[in-house]
Amino acid sequence: MPEKKEPLDLNALPPSAEEIRKQVIQRAKDEEQKQAKAKAIQEKKATAFAEDFLENHVSEEDVLAVRRRVANAIEAGKFEAMVYSFSSDLCTDSGRAINSGDKSWPETLQGKAKGFYDRYQKFAKPQGFKLKAMIISFPGGMPGDVGLFLNWGSEHV
Repeated sequence: MPEKKEPLDLNALPPSAEEIRKQVIQRAKDEEQKQAKAKAIQEKKATAFAEDFLENHVSEEDVLAVRRRVANAIEAGKFEAMVYSFSSDLCTDSGRAINSGDKSWPETLQGKAKGFYDRYQKFAKPQGFKLKAMIISFPGGMPGDVGLFLNWGSEHV
C-alpha cells in the first residue's frame, strides 16, 4: 500500500544555504571515507595475495581452480582458458619481457607463477598443451596484471 505523504507546507522556510552546504560537504566527506576504506581493503588484499604468491607453493586448491577453469572453457566450446593471473609487479622485471613478447619471459616468473609454469612443463606440455603469458590490464598505461593462458587447440583451429 503506498505511503501517505504529508502535505507540503508552502509557507515553511526552506533549509538555509548554510545547512545545504554542510550537507553537501558531509556527503563528500562520507564518500571520501568510504573510498579510503575500500582502497585500504584492496591494498590489504593485494599485500596478502603477494605474500601468499611469493612464499607458498602451488596448492591442491590452486590446481583444482585451474582444472575448473579449463573444464568451464571446454564446456563453453573454447580451446583456451586464462588459468591464473597476478600483478606484473611480481615478475622480476615488472612484466616487461611478457609485454614485449620476449621468449625468455618464463625466467622472470617467481613464486606461484613459476610453480604453475614448472607444473605446465612437467604435466601439460608433454600432453600437447601450450602456455602463454599476456599483460591483461594497463592501468595508467603501464603493465598491470599478467594472465597465464592454457591452450589445447591444434595449430589449425
